[in-house]
Amino acid sequence: MGAGGTLSAPASAPTPARHQRTAPLHPGAWWLWALALGTAATRTTNPLLLALLVTVSAYVVITRRPHAPWSRSYGAFVKLALAVLLIRLLFTTLLGSPIPGTHTLVTLPEVPLPDWAQGVRLGGRVTAEGLTFALYDAMKLATLLICVGAANALANPSRLLKSLPGALYEMGVAVVVALTFAPNLIADVQRLRAARRLRGRHDKGVRGLLQVGLPVLEGALERSVALAAAMDARGYGRTAQVPAPVRRTTAALTLGGLLGICAGTYGLLTAAGGTYGIPVLLAGVAAAFGGLWLGGRRTVRTRYRPDRWDARAWLVTASGVAVAALLFLAAARDPAALHPGVVPLTAPTLPLWPAAAVLLGLLPAFVAPAPDPAPKTAVKEPS
Repeated sequence: MGAGGTLSAPASAPTPARHQRTAPLHPGAWWLWALALGTAATRTTNPLLLALLVTVSAYVVITRRPHAPWSRSYGAFVKLALAVLLIRLLFTTLLGSPIPGTHTLVTLPEVPLPDWAQGVRLGGRVTAEGLTFALYDAMKLATLLICVGAANALANPSRLLKSLPGALYEMGVAVVVALTFAPNLIADVQRLRAARRLRGRHDKGVRGLLQVGLPVLEGALERSVALAAAMDARGYGRTAQVPAPVRRTTAALTLGGLLGICAGTYGLLTAAGGTYGIPVLLAGVAAAFGGLWLGGRRTVRTRYRPDRWDARAWLVTASGVAVAALLFLAAARDPAALHPGVVPLTAPTLPLWPAAAVLLGLLPAFVAPAPDPAPKTAVKEPS
């Protein structure tokens, strides 16, 4: 209250313009950006370019990852990518490689196999060329996994669920519920094991697992029943009346679109299908979107404060698409730079303009809104 008895507005009241500036980025933009980086990773086996893609995604995650439990999944994807590298190198060491090599690193005892297993061997000579080829190929898959992990760490799953088309809403709810209940199960297991240890009971072995697992399953069943009752009370699963021709058209467009996407993706990933890959992929995407739009007419629901696709979302998406498009062009014009040879074994070099194209993926670190600061935990003063 002011000096004259009038009420004064608080100084920290947010204005609509300020709320618009600090609004979070659309979660679909993060997924499109990350998938575009992953698509770019499939066009090269150059370890320097792949490492640069990982560095770009990691920098964006570090600078724009929100302080939320679901954003901590990036480390799990990095560990999974490292596991992929180790498993691929282990299989190449034990089962051999189709790449011939002259630089022998070690010779393992070879297990004789029957005649019907021609072309397969266990043990034998391990060459540097074979391991290098396996490392390059595994780094491509590892980079793709890390890009998907970046999308999981940056995009809010509940807000992404709100942005899904109506035809995918029920499936999206099932996925979000499953991802939400998984941490609760882990917390229940830790709580029950701690309680058993405090009572002096064993929490390891088959007996301890059974005595801990039954209460966990009972708690999960109770939560599932409570969630089902809440969803039924809110009208979940109720659909509108749609004519039969519309339903058949929806099914045909969705199925044909998915088949077109699979065929177009296969064409892009193979050398023989480079001519028909992009047209078939675009036709499949258009048919799938048409099917999803028609299928959304069966779902009667509303969105509270839907996320807007603003200029920042366009810039973030365009940066990822630009990286993928430029690496596609580089793979067509200079394939030797993006796919270094291993026979003879040579050190890979960093091509300049494809590396500059990858750096365009850093744009979200400067365009996307900064995350809210982490909440400070209150320190209780001693009485």
